[in-house]
Amino acid sequence: MSDFNKIARDYITLWNETDTARRARLLGEQWTSAATYVDPLAKVKGHDEIGAYIGGVHQRFPDYRFALLGEAEGHGEHLRFSWSLGPAGAEAPIEGSDVVTLESGRIANVVGFLDKLPQPA
Repeated sequence: MSDFNKIARDYITLWNETDTARRARLLGEQWTSAATYVDPLAKVKGHDEIGAYIGGVHQRFPDYRFALLGEAEGHGEHLRFSWSLGPAGAEAPIEGSDVVTLESGRIANVVGFLDKLPQPA
């Protein structure tokens, strides 16, 4: 049985990792080599593309951090959880939910949804 909350926490840790080498190590430990990630802004596959996409998020939002919202829910090889992205000590302007498929306890596929975005000026 998978520890869905640990997987979700590790996932958030990965998304908060700014060091490229450490991020690559985490991807190698936690994700399958052919893992896919898709959200409304991207469709990427494999450790290199996923790591580069995460790096791009850090470039666009340099002082923002991801946080887990609530507890992860899961059954079998599937889990879902919600997260926020924003500056420390302030209300997060971005929130989302991700649905993850596991293979042998490692992340194989992620489908991400953006639930809350800042309103355009």
